[in-house]
Amino acid sequence: MTSLPPHRVLVVRNAERSPLGRLLPWWEADGLHMVEVTGDAVPATPDGYDAVVLLGGGLLPDDDERAPWLAAERELTRKAVARGVPLLGICLGAQVLAMVAGGVVRGDHGRPERGSCHVSLRREAEGDPLFAGLPDRLRFIQNHRDQVTELPPDAVLLAESDACPIQAFRVGERAWGVQFHPEAGADRLDRWDEAALADAGLDLRVLRARAERAEPESSRHARRLASNFATLVRETARTSAARANLPG
Repeated sequence: MTSLPPHRVLVVRNAERSPLGRLLPWWEADGLHMVEVTGDAVPATPDGYDAVVLLGGGLLPDDDERAPWLAAERELTRKAVARGVPLLGICLGAQVLAMVAGGVVRGDHGRPERGSCHVSLRREAEGDPLFAGLPDRLRFIQNHRDQVTELPPDAVLLAESDACPIQAFRVGERAWGVQFHPEAGADRLDRWDEAALADAGLDLRVLRARAERAEPESSRHARRLASNFATLVRETARTSAARANLPG
């Protein structure tokens, strides 16, 4: 009996310091094959892939002068949403999704979120497949000063925090944006710039200790979210294959 090949997921990495992290081994265990691209290799179409993941980076979604590949990333996102290809945008990736779908993203807006932070699910998340089985109050690593300030038309707001009212949202049936970082564990803070944080009035040692205390809880939440996305990818691929095999 021949085993089916794993489902191919296109991963757009926007910054060297923003990798797929713990999502890589989790999704591989869930039967997904991750294909990472960067820079000029970012395609403008999801052709050949069962899902798309857009990672973070210290950019705005239309910062084409610093990151010329963002034009292709926006087109990739637009086509994935239009075709119903499952998509997960993280941090910058969420902002790309919001902008493409007609929302508003502002740089240096509000109060920055750094380290392990609370995220609250809204009532609208109760029936959402990405957040199925998760509690109302979550803990995730945050590291942003830019944020989505207006949702796209018809988007559904799923999660919020005190500092960032738009923490997670869904566009259509299969595209999600999350401002927080499910891919990042407490060890991600080991690479943060202690001097830069001190200039902003933050103590990296305090942030590390807080993140380490929250790590067991945060890891459980992130693993469930990852599993939910993998399930969605597999189910969508099966449905698409069944439709393709229909006679006529």
